[in-house]
Amino acid sequence: MTWLAALAVGFVVVLGDAVSAPAQAPPAPSREQSLADLGRPDIETRRLAAAWLGDTGRMEDGPALVRALRDPDVVVRALAENSLWRVWSRSGDAEVDALFALGVEQLSLRQGPAAVELFTRIIEKKPDFAEGWNKRATVYFLMGEYDKSLSDCDEVIKRNPVHFGALSGYGQIYLQLGEPERALPYLERALAVNPNMEQVERVVEQLKDLLGRQKRKDSI
Repeated sequence: MTWLAALAVGFVVVLGDAVSAPAQAPPAPSREQSLADLGRPDIETRRLAAAWLGDTGRMEDGPALVRALRDPDVVVRALAENSLWRVWSRSGDAEVDALFALGVEQLSLRQGPAAVELFTRIIEKKPDFAEGWNKRATVYFLMGEYDKSLSDCDEVIKRNPVHFGALSGYGQIYLQLGEPERALPYLERALAVNPNMEQVERVVEQLKDLLGRQKRKDSI
C-alpha cells in the first residue's frame, strides 16, 4: 500500500449517519417554523428544528442547514448534517425515490454494476437530481473507475455547489491517483462547507505537512 493509499484508507464519500428526532418530541412544526427556529437562542428549539427539517425541508432550505453546520451546539450540527443528506436524497418524484432507495441498498452491498445501472436510470429520468449523480460517483469510486467518478462529481457540483460529499470525493480520487496537490484544495473546500468532518480535517493537515516538506526539499 502506498502512503497515499494509506491516507485514503477508511476515507470514503460521506453517506450520512441516521440521527433521529427525540423519541418524545412534540408535534412536528411546519417547515417555515423549523426554518425560523434554527435561529432561536434556545438549544432544544434549534435541535428540534434541525431534526424536523430532515422530514420537511426542500432543496432551497440547504443554505439554512449549511449555516447550522456551524451552530455552537454539536447536536444541532449533527442533526443539520443528517437533514441535509435527507433533503438531498429526495428527488420529488416517488418513482425515482423508490429506485434511489434500491440503489443505495445495492451500494451498501457493494453490488457495483447493478448499482451503476440503477443510478444511471435515475439520472436519465431526473438529470437535475444531484444525488443520483453523487451516488453513481460513489459506486464508480469503489469500483476504481476514477475518471468516471470525477465526471459525475462535476455533475453534482454543477447542481449543488455546496455538496461537501462530492467535494471530498474529488479529494479521495486524486489521492488514489497519486496527486495530493490536486486533492488538497477540494478537501479544503469540503471543510469550508462542513467543518465537522474530523477525518477530512486530519487528512488535510497530513497533506499540508507532506506538501510543505516536499516543497522545502525541492527548494534545496
